Amino acid sequence: MGRKNSKKKKQKSPAGKSLKGVLDITRSGMGFVIVADHDSDILIRPTDFNTALHGDTVRVRIKDEGRGGRMQGVVVDVLQRKRTEFIGHLEMNKGFAFFVPEMDKPMPDIFISLSNMNHAKDNDRVVVRMLRWEKDGKRPVGEVITILDAENPNDTAMKEILLESGFPLQFPDDALEVAARLPDSIPAGEIKKRNDVRNILTFTIDPVDAKDFDDAVSFKKLKNGNYEIGVHIADVSHYVEADNALDKEAHQRATSVYLPDRVNPMLPEHISNSLCSLRPNEDKLTFSVIFQITPKAEVKQYWLGKTVIHSDHRFTYEEVQAIIEEKAGLYANEILLLNDLAQRMRKKRFQHGAISFSSQEVRFKLDEKGDPIGIMIKESKESHQLIEEFMLLANRFVAENLSKINVNNKPVPFPYRVHDDPDNEKLLPFVAFAKKFGHKFDTSSPDAIAASFNQMLRDVHGKPEQHVLEQLGIRTMAKAKYTIENVGHYGLGFDHYCHFTSPIRRYPDIMVHRILEKVLELKGGSAPLSVRRGAGVRRSMSDSDRSVGGEALEDKCKHCSERERAAMEAERAANKYKQVQYMKNYLGEEFEGVISGVASFGFWVETIEHKCEGLISVNSLLEYDEFRHVESDYCLVGQRSGKKFRMGDKLWIKVIAANLTKRQLDYEWVVAGEFGSEKRSKEKSKKKK
Repeated sequence: MGRKNSKKKKQKSPAGKSLKGVLDITRSGMGFVIVADHDSDILIRPTDFNTALHGDTVRVRIKDEGRGGRMQGVVVDVLQRKRTEFIGHLEMNKGFAFFVPEMDKPMPDIFISLSNMNHAKDNDRVVVRMLRWEKDGKRPVGEVITILDAENPNDTAMKEILLESGFPLQFPDDALEVAARLPDSIPAGEIKKRNDVRNILTFTIDPVDAKDFDDAVSFKKLKNGNYEIGVHIADVSHYVEADNALDKEAHQRATSVYLPDRVNPMLPEHISNSLCSLRPNEDKLTFSVIFQITPKAEVKQYWLGKTVIHSDHRFTYEEVQAIIEEKAGLYANEILLLNDLAQRMRKKRFQHGAISFSSQEVRFKLDEKGDPIGIMIKESKESHQLIEEFMLLANRFVAENLSKINVNNKPVPFPYRVHDDPDNEKLLPFVAFAKKFGHKFDTSSPDAIAASFNQMLRDVHGKPEQHVLEQLGIRTMAKAKYTIENVGHYGLGFDHYCHFTSPIRRYPDIMVHRILEKVLELKGGSAPLSVRRGAGVRRSMSDSDRSVGGEALEDKCKHCSERERAAMEAERAANKYKQVQYMKNYLGEEFEGVISGVASFGFWVETIEHKCEGLISVNSLLEYDEFRHVESDYCLVGQRSGKKFRMGDKLWIKVIAANLTKRQLDYEWVVAGEFGSEKRSKEKSKKKK
């Protein structure tokens, strides 16, 4: 598979030039604007923020070079607020109130008029939305949107995490108004424009607690012995028109955020859980890729177009897994055939360069207050892989098809999902570390590296070093992102890839749908594309056919990538909060764990039973030895004893502190018997719960 490197050289900027970047405000109050593709940040003094807050995207004008050659500038415009909602408390005055934000970054109090108090009182902890902040205004003006419940710290903690990451808790009125006007019924005229596949067996497979069903799968056996398998995706772009208030809010959020006890949706609940959700026994508008596939899982031809479907059943992953294992149940024959095809496709993917990293995710069992009372490990089983493989197939074929469309003899601007080749600086230390366990890497080409990774993952399966090598291997990889510059998807082994299958929860999928719709119109009205495998489509679009120009689309891609990372950080922070909350119940108790990270100041241990990670400080080890950090070996080594704490090592820990505010666990190394000897019986040492 041919791959390209997408890295660009950074540039410098002369004084007087206007640049776009993101403002980072330190705790001391000084600001720095981070500009992509530039060597250094731009220093902004607090008097030059011009209403900008931490995380805002701003336009800054270079004033001069300060001491040490660092550029200094002034914010001339706030292009986009990272956040407009804040948590804090109210301080009442005569006829008005001030809202004092609870932030670790400096920002001014917000003025609240009595008409915008929403029944809040003096000293109430509230969520406030900033309505406006004029450049010549002394303070921002806001309104109370939620009074926080002092008896529900769980709820407040989750809201704080969302707001810290720039995700608003409520939709603005204008977006909700647009959503409320959308009709629930499907006009007969709309159905006539589409491929009607309501009479074909169709079902959804989702988590047990899911409410937003993006995708459905249909199955039909053909007379020639092949199978017609449809991947049907909610036609969100039919309802969400480009550039209206609802679309602008969806773009700003760019993704739904999934926390342990809630979903913060990209679209209002009426759309995500009702109007567009592919619920059973309801007619729904969809965008589909319908494949003709042989029993050997080869795609003979495919069809892209708008459809109307009728889901016959809503399955959970657990139900489908039971059917796969027991070979019996509702639609068992169809599910078993789909699973066989999915496993064949999965095997082919890995043979053609996809990397088979596995990862474990935690899921919390919560009581009625939101307190965690159990932690479960989510496993990827065949039922998950069944859906995954058909979604990957649809995403790949949509990207391949649209990569062949030209604008003025150039490829149409299109939001690809890309994953660049491994970075040599990260890869080489890992290769040296893996060699200590007997694993050899061929680094002569990206394909050879992928093959070496897969060989290592096969060889290491079930061995003590499996966890550490998988975790370190993942860290060598580039981050996947959205961009119009297609460099392929290294981890999946695809030359062309996009996100098409989750438009209820991801904005890039909506962008893909809109561009695909333009291409379909080229074929004559709403006529779909019917393509034999390998034939492809080559058409030219005029400039007026483009839904978004290249530069504007790339800006949208960058925004969506940034919001995706913010959502992942919020999800990690919420999981960490729940883990700390859970482990507070076990202060002073001992558990077996695995070293999951090493630094000069200590090492992290993840408990085997709960996957809860805590830090063992190097200071707590001083009574045994002085330890130094050996970066190349991912370990701490005792100066006198030679005792090593290396990533992947098992050991016993005691839970000594659980700080919910910092979302931090502190552990202590439990030494049994002679120094360095940790042989002990799990049954004897583990306390009853």
